[in-house]
Amino acid sequence: MPKQINDLDLASWNAYPEIITDSLWLLGKRDNSSLHTAAYWGNFVPQIPYQAMRRFTKQGELVLDPFAGLGTTLIEAVRLGRFAIGVDIQPHCVEQIRCRVGTLENPYAVRAEALVGDSTQIATRNIVHHKMQEWGFEKAHLLILHPPYHNIIRFSNRPEDLSNLPDEATFLEAFERVVVNFAPLLAERRFLVLVIGDKYAMGEWIPLGFRCMERVQRNGFKLKSICVKDIQENRGKRGQHSLWRYRALKHNFYVFKHEYVMFFEKM
Repeated sequence: MPKQINDLDLASWNAYPEIITDSLWLLGKRDNSSLHTAAYWGNFVPQIPYQAMRRFTKQGELVLDPFAGLGTTLIEAVRLGRFAIGVDIQPHCVEQIRCRVGTLENPYAVRAEALVGDSTQIATRNIVHHKMQEWGFEKAHLLILHPPYHNIIRFSNRPEDLSNLPDEATFLEAFERVVVNFAPLLAERRFLVLVIGDKYAMGEWIPLGFRCMERVQRNGFKLKSICVKDIQENRGKRGQHSLWRYRALKHNFYVFKHEYVMFFEKM
């Protein structure tokens, strides 16, 4: 019998209507309650880390996020009573995370820390591990990866930023280095969550999600589920539904309305 890795009472399994168990995630608009913000391009919806933490962690356990952005994962972790460490390459993002997390109600007395760093680098992994040990954790219990979808959105001017890498091969190599760096920090039989979408380039659909999936699989993880999440109108396409529909009809493609939430178990 596998060890239970969440706080759900399976004797009352039907008492959790808010927990998703299907592969089609129609989440609707992002949850902007608490201190969540949609002001940052590419921020993922808080419902994703909420679902991941409820399913694959217990209160008091530790969550890592190597692409922290404006802290969606860390905010949800504090709200749910999980410890969390996030890393972002942009100092101004880390500063905003610290401000937001610092003003959150913290009824479970957990800790959440945002660190400036390049998650492709071993030095960054070592800093995260030191912080874990300082808090009394040798291993983390959930790893959430929401990388840039290569160059769809350029998040900074830094050449080492994954969104600025010159081609797909270089992007995939850098993404894999993040997996290689952070996988040792995750306890065995615990979960990695990858939130990723595909892209178009030169009139061709690029299956970026599945190529990233393969990079995770070949580093000690088995695929448990691929969930398909709906995309609501984003900032780049806001108010342009008719224009994008026309472009799709004219140029023989389909407009992106989904991205993937992939779940892997560390072997």
